[in-house]
Formats: sequence, structure tokens, C-alpha cells
Amino acid sequence: MSIGNSPEDERPFEDVSEEARPSIGRALQQARIAAGLTVDDVSTATRVRIAIVHAIEADDFAPCGGDVYARGHIRTLAKHVHLDPAPLLAQYDAERGGRPAPTPAAPLFEAERIRPERRGPNWTAAMVAAIVAVIGFVGFTLFKGDSEDASKVSVAEGANPSTGKTASPSADTPKPTDPKPDPTESAIAAAPRDKVTVQVSAVDGRSWISAKDHNGRLLFDGLLKQGQSKTFQDSSKINLVLGDAGAIQLYVNGKKIEDDFQPGAVERLTYTKGDPQVG
Repeated sequence: MSIGNSPEDERPFEDVSEEARPSIGRALQQARIAAGLTVDDVSTATRVRIAIVHAIEADDFAPCGGDVYARGHIRTLAKHVHLDPAPLLAQYDAERGGRPAPTPAAPLFEAERIRPERRGPNWTAAMVAAIVAVIGFVGFTLFKGDSEDASKVSVAEGANPSTGKTASPSADTPKPTDPKPDPTESAIAAAPRDKVTVQVSAVDGRSWISAKDHNGRLLFDGLLKQGQSKTFQDSSKINLVLGDAGAIQLYVNGKKIEDDFQPGAVERLTYTKGDPQVG
């Protein structure tokens, strides 16, 4: 019986040196192939661009844009192909002189700070304020001038001008309270004889009226309130529709119509030149 190492002890030691360890890219590639995934599958699942996946598997980390992004891509790809990312990250840090120190927050965002700028006078705001002031002054001046003119006109209309010849006999007589007196025959007596003239007055209430000329063209269609009147004129004929004939007083060609219209009655009337004739 021999004394010494057993056959198992005489087997060569497994080479676990740095040189025998696969590179980061090679390890990720082998794990991807073992998982039955393509580069497109990994890129779609991890949202790491295809070009960057190819570069990492070739141990080219320059396209990653820095150590921080490279370490993040290595971690993401390793997890997706079922590898422990910690040894790969340690290997990455060892090959590059240790894990990079965290970047201070102040220098990283210094370029994005908003620094106050020295500004000159805001001439635009000053010009806008000046324009508003000028417009306000002009508007006030116009409003004041209109008020003064209106007061002058009121005084002028209220005065009774004298002509120097004969004083008006009604100078001291108070004006009637109704500014719109009822029409009289003399007020329409000057109607031209070569035309038909019809004046409609609502003296006893309001009434809807409609008036058309000889061509059928609508001259008026609406409500005539009490105290209001309308005058229509045509070369040959006026057609009327009175909604409440009892409230209406008619003057045709300067003559008052004495027809006994009933309240609430609807009348359709036609008047021509000359003496009033109901059609």
C-alpha cells in the first residue's frame, strides 16, 4: 500500500486565474446564447439599443457614454440572461481601477442652474403704460367734450328763439304732454295724388299689422304699440292686414277712414289712389 496522494489528489488543479476568466462581454454573450435569445430579443426586452448590446458583448464600452451607463447596461443585460450582475460589475470596476466615485450633485447640475441676469430698464412696459395713459386722457377729453356739447344742445333746444318780427303767441303756453299727437286730416292732406298713402295709427291699443306694395313686397310686418304709427306709400296699391282692427285708426290719401272696425277683428284691406276704396 502506497503512502501518498490519492488519484483524486493527483488531478490537475482547475485554472481559476484572471486570464482563464471569460471577459464581461463574452460571459454575457454565452449566457444569452444559452438562454436561446437573440440580440434583438435582448434589446427589445431591456430597451438597450442593438448597437450597444453588440459593443458590450465585444467588450467595447465606449458607446455606453461613461462608466455609470456602462455599469447600468451590464446589470440590466445580466439580469435578463439570468446572470448574477455583482461579479461582472466587480470585474468591470477592477479592470478600470475601482468603482467610480459618485459624481457630486452640484457640479452635475451647475450648468442647469438659472443664474439671475442683470436686466436693463423694461422699455416695452414703459411704452405700453404711456400709450394706455394717452388713450385714457384722450377718451376722458372726448367724453367731457361730448357732455358739454350735449348740455349746450339741451339749453339751445329748450330756449324759444325770437326772430325780431312778431313774437310767437304760444311762447308762454306750456307744451302738450303727449309728444305724438293723433294724426289729423290736415297732416296728411299734402300726400301726393299720383300715389297711394296709408297711415296706420294704434290709438286704442296695440295691434299686429302687415303691409305690402302692389308687387307683393313686404313693407312692414310687426307689432304696432299704442301711440305708434306707420306710413306706407306706393305708386298704385297698398295691401294691409290688421290683427286687431278695432285698435287702429286709418288715414288714406289724406282722408280718415270711418269704418267701424271691431276690437279683435282681423281685417284685410286694399287701398289705391284717389278716394279711399276698400278692395
